[in-house]
Amino acid sequence: MIEYRNLRIAILGAGSVGAQVAALLLEHGEELAGRVGAGLEVVGIAVRDLDAPRTAELPRELFTTDARSLILGADIVIEVMGGIEPAREYIELALTSGADVITANKALLATHGPELFAIAEQVGAQLYYEAAVGGAIPIIRPLRDSLAGDRVRRILGIVNGTTNYILDRMDRQGDSLESALAVATELGYAEADPTADIEGYDAAQKASILASLAFHTIVPVDEVHREGITGITHEQVRSAQRSGYVIKLLAVCERLTDPETGVDGVSARVHPALVPASHPLAAVHGANNAVFVEAEAAGDLMFYGAGAGGVQTASAVLGDLVSAARRHVVGGPGVAESTQADLPILPISSVVTRYQITLSVYDRPGVLAQIATLFSEHGVSVEAVQQSVPAPVSGGPGDEPGGATLVIGTHRATEAALADTVAALADSPVVERVESVLRVEGL
Repeated sequence: MIEYRNLRIAILGAGSVGAQVAALLLEHGEELAGRVGAGLEVVGIAVRDLDAPRTAELPRELFTTDARSLILGADIVIEVMGGIEPAREYIELALTSGADVITANKALLATHGPELFAIAEQVGAQLYYEAAVGGAIPIIRPLRDSLAGDRVRRILGIVNGTTNYILDRMDRQGDSLESALAVATELGYAEADPTADIEGYDAAQKASILASLAFHTIVPVDEVHREGITGITHEQVRSAQRSGYVIKLLAVCERLTDPETGVDGVSARVHPALVPASHPLAAVHGANNAVFVEAEAAGDLMFYGAGAGGVQTASAVLGDLVSAARRHVVGGPGVAESTQADLPILPISSVVTRYQITLSVYDRPGVLAQIATLFSEHGVSVEAVQQSVPAPVSGGPGDEPGGATLVIGTHRATEAALADTVAALADSPVVERVESVLRVEGL
């Protein structure tokens, strides 16, 4: 029998996620109360427009435009309105008033997370954010709790469903990037302005959160190296297939030692990458997300599922709600975030990785030898070279009538050495142009 008083739940926002959170909470509130040991009462839903259309039918009397009063009367506040302001102001108000907060706001956490966690720690409240990365995929809690006693070495994440859908269509349907984006927009996977997705901003925010958790170190979003998918072409996708790879937009977070200085630190980056077709991440299709974790003791772990969607994200929010409600019933202060390792954030030039470089070269004697010399001079070892059937080029020294395409795979080297090699290749008189440069991950 439930003896604890009802817990008052305030919801900020009634978009696709907020409306589903409210609908599920109202529908399954009694069942959830049995798991918690207390009743869960939705005391209100703060919105900007009382008459805006909703994705779920909700009692009109729950809606209010007075978010501040709603927050001050709540035990637990669920923020699903998005954006930086006024979400930050509202979360600060909720925490300082003693309420626990649940948020799905990755942009806010990536930019203001440390200060919000500090406020929560000062007042003994808790900030939950499972839904901020990977939608329905449980990844925050495993990193924060289950793997807290392990040493995470590396995370490879497909954390943006829009770009994965686009690249997957390019790979399996043969679409161009433009046509795949058009389909993604029509299906609602991409926003009218897809910049945050296709330029990697969304994934960079999530990489910041994952790296901070995995390495117990604050990793600001502006320290995350970011590249989008707008430069990926149909030809690159076909070339990847021939080499046994697929192209994915990856968030890569890893512990590493700077080869030059010997300093141990962490790196976080987002960029398109070649993933071996045999790797589990290569089989992540459509708009799904997956996070592949390499841990010292636990070994390789993969978390896979829907990375977006109102109902799916609402599932993660409600999981946090149950955890927050149980804490209220049991009592005790919130658990502070573990960021005490304070490891240095290393630049991408310190990263050790592999490249696949595609070159258009002039078809003349000695070309391969000259290119091999350039790699050797920069300390980069060539693993494999593929040459296509000679194709017409614009002409070169001596007005050679044709050329060829070389696809060169490298062994592991520092990002700095690889970048210098590419620059030297671009300046070489035997190279007409550097067609593409992609990192290889997952080997």
